[in-house]
Amino acid sequence: MLVMRFSRVGKRNKAQYRIVVQEHTANPKGKHVDIVGSYDPHSKKSVLKKDKIEQWIKNGVKLSDSVHNLFVSQGVIKGEKRAVKMPKKEVEAVVEPVAEVGAKAEEKKEEIKVEEKKEDAVKEETKTEEKK
Repeated sequence: MLVMRFSRVGKRNKAQYRIVVQEHTANPKGKHVDIVGSYDPHSKKSVLKKDKIEQWIKNGVKLSDSVHNLFVSQGVIKGEKRAVKMPKKEVEAVVEPVAEVGAKAEEKKEEIKVEEKKEDAVKEETKTEEKK
């Protein structure tokens, strides 16, 4: 199955993307069938080959969520934007419940207080030993 998606190019910290048609199992930086445009997220500029894009869509090529949203915003296709799926690890990091964060902070405060008490006790013991 062919899919239309972004393929990252450009320097580090200065990403640019090609919009490519390729097999869905292929590496995004790997071989592609066709290049149908490019997108610069820093300047929000895109160069799209509308005739090629429409031809590929008529032939049954699927669009990634991000590419679909770009095409909708540029007026290439009509429809509503899709929700972009985040990788599972990032979702777990972002959605950590606030209550758990507060509880963890309270636990750490208690641990610090216990450690400070232990340090104070050790300091007092060394002072009494020095006096003897």
